[in-house]
Amino acid sequence: MEEFHVVNIAGMEVSLPLVEVAPGIRVAFLNLHGKPRLTEHCASKITELATDVDVILTAESKGFELAHCVARNLGHEAYAVARKATKQYMKEGIFVTVKTITTEIRQTLFLSKEDANLLKGKRVAIVDDVISTGESLAALEEITNKAGGTVAKRLFVLAEADAVKRKDIAYLAYIPLF
Repeated sequence: MEEFHVVNIAGMEVSLPLVEVAPGIRVAFLNLHGKPRLTEHCASKITELATDVDVILTAESKGFELAHCVARNLGHEAYAVARKATKQYMKEGIFVTVKTITTEIRQTLFLSKEDANLLKGKRVAIVDDVISTGESLAALEEITNKAGGTVAKRLFVLAEADAVKRKDIAYLAYIPLF
């Protein structure tokens, strides 16, 4: 029988399935894909925190919808996405490697030259669904620095476990590890 954790995300109650990511470690799994009402709700609250930024940066893939909605809400013409695989048009981009709590192996995040140019000289808000160990955030910060941007905000829907102790992030709700 599937177990769930109920969390109040800035006024919206959500049941998140518990998923084992390592022996004896389960996470409350937030998936914004295909959930327009939840995504729009989270984006409206994140937008309130994203003042004074020039561009939004997220990582593929669960941050896509959130970043899109936040950028739209802020009136931005574009936002940047660090991809998990290169495409033909990304040969001159930036890349960094990362190992996160929800992935079994190290991954490489790629930023196209076009997206890197969006960040250059800009105040960047890193926007994503969940922060846990902070590894994805560190990779996105490195990408921003390599592109010549400045990380101005670090914004998440959920802070998991010890991430809640960080003073350099903002988030909408807390979830524990199980």
